[in-house]
Amino acid sequence: MDLDVQLARFHENGYILLPGFLPAPLVERLVPEVDQWVDRGLRQSSIDACAHPGSVPPPLVELEMDSHGELASYEPLLELLEKEPMLGRTFVFHHLHSDRRRPGGGGKAWHHDYEQRPQKDRDHPMIHALHYIGGLRPGMGALAVLPGSHRQVAEKDAWSGLGTVEQPGEVVIDDLPPGSTVLLHSALFHTRRAASDPKAGGSRRYMIDASYCRTGVLWPPVKPYWRAVLAVGRKRGLGGGHRPDLFAERHFLEYTAAGRGPAA
Repeated sequence: MDLDVQLARFHENGYILLPGFLPAPLVERLVPEVDQWVDRGLRQSSIDACAHPGSVPPPLVELEMDSHGELASYEPLLELLEKEPMLGRTFVFHHLHSDRRRPGGGGKAWHHDYEQRPQKDRDHPMIHALHYIGGLRPGMGALAVLPGSHRQVAEKDAWSGLGTVEQPGEVVIDDLPPGSTVLLHSALFHTRRAASDPKAGGSRRYMIDASYCRTGVLWPPVKPYWRAVLAVGRKRGLGGGHRPDLFAERHFLEYTAAGRGPAA
């Protein structure tokens, strides 16, 4: 579907599909960085730091990896987020999670990722950019979304009891080329289905999700070392230096243990 049409329907649907959005050279550079993040135990250190107060955070953060920083500040993405009805001219980077799942991996129950405690409104949009580095193929673990559900004010896990079962009106996204991105309003309920074919796609399932928030309210961070992440973005000059709010600490509350760690 044409991007302009998807933008016009974003308020109604809550998601946008961008097949092959990322350039091939960036995708190629991201793969070994994700491997490093997983194989060196850095992802697990990040999960532990979020789950257990006092745990040692990873010795580096995702944005210190060259291509991850480039992805977080990818100019075509930031320009798209500036459009209405997305985030508008002023927004802040919230977090980035990087993962590589084994072939035949399990699913994740219906949930949303809108950071608000308690959940009370949807006045300020938050957007998750789901970057499928290796693409998606039928059988390797589909993403399913429920259009319009982002307008419902509910806790993140309000639908967890449904597991990953099919819901009326859902849209299944299971066939995307490498370097594709799915933009979700963070309050949109979605699920990851378990892989039905361990050999689907012939490779592991790579996914990096990054999120961004409209300024104007204080947002809860999800990582206890969130200040270190934002400091890296500022130090590296990510975003070109002409977006002073992109990595600004003033848009956040203090971290609490209620924060969620990296997506499973």
